[in-house]
Amino acid sequence: MNSSFMLRRFFCFNASSSSATTARASSASKKKPLVFLGSPQVSTTVLDALFNASSSPTSSFEVAAIVTQPPSRRYRGRKVLPSPVAEFALERGFSSDLIFTPERAGEDAFLTSLRALQPELCITAAYGNILPSKFLNIPPLGTVNIHPSLLPLYRGAAPVQRALQDGAKETGVSLAFTVRALDAGPIIACERMEVDDQIKAPDLLALLFSEGSKLLIRELPHILDGSAKLKAQAQDDSKATLAPKITSEESWLSFDQEASILHNKVRAFAGWPGTRAKVAVVDDRNSEQNIIELKIITTRVCAHSNFKAKEVDSITFRKGVLVIPCGGCTSLEVLEVQLPGKKVVNATAFWNGLRGQKLKILKQSCQQNAI
Repeated sequence: MNSSFMLRRFFCFNASSSSATTARASSASKKKPLVFLGSPQVSTTVLDALFNASSSPTSSFEVAAIVTQPPSRRYRGRKVLPSPVAEFALERGFSSDLIFTPERAGEDAFLTSLRALQPELCITAAYGNILPSKFLNIPPLGTVNIHPSLLPLYRGAAPVQRALQDGAKETGVSLAFTVRALDAGPIIACERMEVDDQIKAPDLLALLFSEGSKLLIRELPHILDGSAKLKAQAQDDSKATLAPKITSEESWLSFDQEASILHNKVRAFAGWPGTRAKVAVVDDRNSEQNIIELKIITTRVCAHSNFKAKEVDSITFRKGVLVIPCGGCTSLEVLEVQLPGKKVVNATAFWNGLRGQKLKILKQSCQQNAI
């Protein structure tokens, strides 16, 4: 707790005086001050693009401050560390006095410091905090958000994961003004993208934020001169879909479902929380059976599901993959797995480690009893 407090103090102490100084410097340079809000690693792509664009001699803006989540415990050592965005900004030489880490974006002390900066515009990219009206009222040009979906589709916390879970063939990234309603502001521009059926959520998320950063830099002159507000298109709320936050309870796989549904879930939940299943390890030599938890890392849908009746509950090994019978007479091919506390291994290594023992799937009712 003490180290967390010290880090938070390190980022916020003397923010008001530094903010006023920066505001005066911005006025002198005639560059419009922007405030960037973001927290995870994918947000650094957008911040990097803003830093690079602002350093151009012809740039009309500068990054006046950064707002990010407070330091938290991360990695196996559970050390208290700044957010990836804060770490990146410090590595780029950005002043620690201008990195704000409020618990909530509506805190009075934080808003006072933000007003002192007199930002023309705020830009958000996976900030992870609700912005109240008293925040949104500060920048005269508004707040613009990079959202990794084709709005109004997949509004909410997990647009990429939910799109992959649904098996979407197309997605994209939207640049939109922020309003109090969830991801419902007018759309400035968007980029469409086809979705490869093997891509996983972390890779797609990184790709979309990369495209989003390019879209932002392209549209930024229009946002800064006010013309973007005139051309922005209102969303059709009747077409809106929601992308609620992923929960760890959703990570369990049920092989009663079709293979394509399970494959999409594996891709969608890659990284966190992952996808898990309980399987039985059977030793025919002594009739012993042990139930193990298996994390399913990489899969694909079997092109030809022609397993025999006696194999309906048996996991087999063919040509370097585990083949799992699924609902609707389909099969899921598993290429990589992970046992608790162990490293990710390919299917061949895992199968060899069984030393002749067999694998059987558990029905959904058995899965629940085993959890």
